[in-house]
Amino acid sequence: MEAQHGEGRPPRALRAVVVGGGVAGLCAALELRERGVDVTVLEAADRWGGCLGTHEVGGLTLDSGAESFATRTDGVRSLLDELGLAGEIVTPHPSGAWVQLPSGAEELPKAGVLGIPSNPWDREVRSALGWWGSFRASLDRYLPTPRPREQESVAAVVRARMGKRVLERLVAPVVGGVHSADPELLDIDMVAPGLRTLMAERGSLAGAVAAQRERSAARAGAKAGSAVAGIRGGMNRLVAALVDRLADDGAVLLSGERAERLDRSDGGWRVGAVRTDGGGQAYDADLVVVALGGPAAVELLSDAVPELAGHEPVPGPEVKLVTLVLDKPELDARPRGTGVLVAPQSPGLSAKALTHATAKWSWLADEAGPGTHVVRLSYGRAVEPGTNAADDEPETDDELFRAALADTSVLLTVPVAPEDVLGWDVVRWEGVLPFATVGHRERVAEIRRLVAAQPGLAVVGGWAAGNGLASVVPDARKQAGELADRTL
Repeated sequence: MEAQHGEGRPPRALRAVVVGGGVAGLCAALELRERGVDVTVLEAADRWGGCLGTHEVGGLTLDSGAESFATRTDGVRSLLDELGLAGEIVTPHPSGAWVQLPSGAEELPKAGVLGIPSNPWDREVRSALGWWGSFRASLDRYLPTPRPREQESVAAVVRARMGKRVLERLVAPVVGGVHSADPELLDIDMVAPGLRTLMAERGSLAGAVAAQRERSAARAGAKAGSAVAGIRGGMNRLVAALVDRLADDGAVLLSGERAERLDRSDGGWRVGAVRTDGGGQAYDADLVVVALGGPAAVELLSDAVPELAGHEPVPGPEVKLVTLVLDKPELDARPRGTGVLVAPQSPGLSAKALTHATAKWSWLADEAGPGTHVVRLSYGRAVEPGTNAADDEPETDDELFRAALADTSVLLTVPVAPEDVLGWDVVRWEGVLPFATVGHRERVAEIRRLVAAQPGLAVVGGWAAGNGLASVVPDARKQAGELADRTL
């Protein structure tokens, strides 16, 4: 498709509509603007950034969603450098996290991926697994490396290579905390991209983990063991910088506009949107990038691409984050490092993870002041499609607050009472994590194949790229860039 122009007139710039103003949509818009495309971004909500947001709790401005990014790719760092924020990148306190097991708390091995250790004989690994567990895990280096099957779960790979104890005591807590799901359900190629390829190259799962950690540290410019990084002031600063850059570059950013139809028009596409004030608007474009959650994206595209019927991805779980700001000087000692991941079988606990944010990020500790602490607990796990979550899981804000107090007291080993709370908030995120079950990668590939067969159309987002900014950012830019290059 070429931009149309009359005889003797210069060609007009291509026009693009990006549907969705989360990080994926904003990154796609940035890539299109860098190629000279006129861009309009439509966002149904009244704010930008999707899973990156802010809220005020106890007088502090805090991240309400993602508070760090994985360093396994250099996509986020490159973007931050482009936006002038590279000097604001920070790494967590080196004390590391813990894992809560039925038998008690253990230090989480620092040199791991998804809880998979790079050395089964490290002190923390031996403590968590016991001698026999470490011995079984060490057999990984002597097992033949099979040819990878097309689809494998995290659990299947870990169990075969390192045994049941590694799966239950290290991997399940990490996967539950990060992906809100059972490792039996998740496709290893979606949640740990490249790990099986490295395993084939290095001859063992432990060797693959070590190689991936080394590459992550090199990309982050950090010490080995630092698999994540953040931004001084919070990850929400990335959204503000993206919006400012796009506005300065002439992109049109329209919040409160929900795209409800996508139709072919003469030589391109027409996006029908409804405003929150009840009005409507149609936008003509040569290119359309759909940056919505998986089910919503397929629903919007279904009229224009009827072949998508039956390809709807499974929606992710609802994740509930409870943030507490506490007046608790006893927590100055960082009793559980930067936080705790909870094994699913741990009795008496509802949370799947706790982040001790003021212990993790020195800039936040300085902002909060001595004796004031921020902790954030995560609730909600993905379950097998067609089944229900546990009946005793807290649901209402009051239930979540009470559960957070009880869980914090156990996980941080310091009793926390309502009178210690300076402020609290509950944030619910619906479907922000992709439910990357086994076979999800193939379903995404088929959806993208069907969409790409339509000139000027692309889809981006975490459901397609994988969980986390390290996957979403480079994928959105790549998809948008390739779409523009095919058309220019």
